[in-house]
Amino acid sequence: MSADNQLNRAQCNDLRTIAAMIVPASDEYKVPGADDPAVQTDILTTLGRDTKLVAAALDHLARLAGQPLAGLDAARRDAVAQEFRSSGGAAAATLVRVVLQCYYRDDRVLRSLGLELRAPFPKGYVLPDGDWSLLDPVKARAGTLRRAP
Repeated sequence: MSADNQLNRAQCNDLRTIAAMIVPASDEYKVPGADDPAVQTDILTTLGRDTKLVAAALDHLARLAGQPLAGLDAARRDAVAQEFRSSGGAAAATLVRVVLQCYYRDDRVLRSLGLELRAPFPKGYVLPDGDWSLLDPVKARAGTLRRAP
């Protein structure tokens, strides 16, 4: 479910700003910040059931800031973030979780952590399509019938 229609422009801008505060870009590790357009797109397209809590968190942030978060100077933004952290509750926790889960599944971030960009199984061994020989030991066993509870 896309959240593009459920977050307004001000909320999207505040989301980008707070995401950059949660995970800033790093030249040293060659990774983008969580405000990177690809990460932001991932966040907005995968919000799903978290949309209402994220919107509530962003509204709470806007109330604390009194204006768009991006318009504040760095010191005031940090103060608002500290207040948000202590008063945001479940909505704040959901916002942080959503930002982090999308950030840490970005290919550039995975590469910087030394992780492979594929599923860990079968660890480099390519299995031909339709090769079900791995199931031969299971098929060779006698069937087990059990009474349903």
